[in-house]
Amino acid sequence: MSNKRISIGARPLADPQAEAWMRQGATVDSGKVERYSARLTLDVTPALRTRIKLAAFDRGVTMAEMQREVRKQQATS
Repeated sequence: MSNKRISIGARPLADPQAEAWMRQGATVDSGKVERYSARLTLDVTPALRTRIKLAAFDRGVTMAEMQREVRKQQATS
């Protein structure tokens, strides 16, 4: 396996029209808007998956909960 690092770059500025388009149809019958979420798949090595799973277990949360918290922290920084 290569030790190459790939730079993702800066996050693009938010586009309100694109955000609205992505969330269209996310309304439930009662008129309340559901929390929008989308699935993202990342390929990680079995060793990295184990490390993530153990870190989540040590914190008493699921892997998904821990990853959502990381995403929230990234969004506020």
